[in-house]
Amino acid sequence: MIFLRHPTPDIEPGICYGRTDLDIAEIGHTQVEQALQTTPKLSRIVASPARRCRKLALALAERDGLEPIFDERLWEMHMGEWEGIPWKEIDRALTEAWLNDPVNNPTPGGESFADLQTRVAEATAELDDHLALATAVVCHAGPIRATQMNWHGLTFHDAFSEAPPYAEPLRLLKPGWREPKA
Repeated sequence: MIFLRHPTPDIEPGICYGRTDLDIAEIGHTQVEQALQTTPKLSRIVASPARRCRKLALALAERDGLEPIFDERLWEMHMGEWEGIPWKEIDRALTEAWLNDPVNNPTPGGESFADLQTRVAEATAELDDHLALATAVVCHAGPIRATQMNWHGLTFHDAFSEAPPYAEPLRLLKPGWREPKA
């Protein structure tokens, strides 16, 4: 499958966001154009319904004559009470407690990374068929990292050591899948 993180969101750096439905920043339009050039022809597009994902998914769909499928399970991690708040304004004791085990600890009023992993695994399991290698999943960094952890056994630390780039195709193969022949 080809995973694409949404284009750069229109939000100031340092703000906590996950489920906040953001539009794309000005540079995001250029990123969409680049993604149209670097993403191979697709047979299916599945995407988070977030505006920042929807714009890229719709552009790819128009290019390839497809109707995208929007799946709620591909949303970014729900950060709960922290959504839209600058990280520096969130009580440090709360963030430290959460960071002791972010895989299993939910954010206040939100979800844990394990919750995200479960719903993303359910969504991607349904795509395990003959179209999987020509499928684009347009989503967020969290679901991409969750898939890397689920399929490739990465640890949380390894998955978070580098952020997936904005709007660049990343091929992830489930164990047992083979890279398509050129």
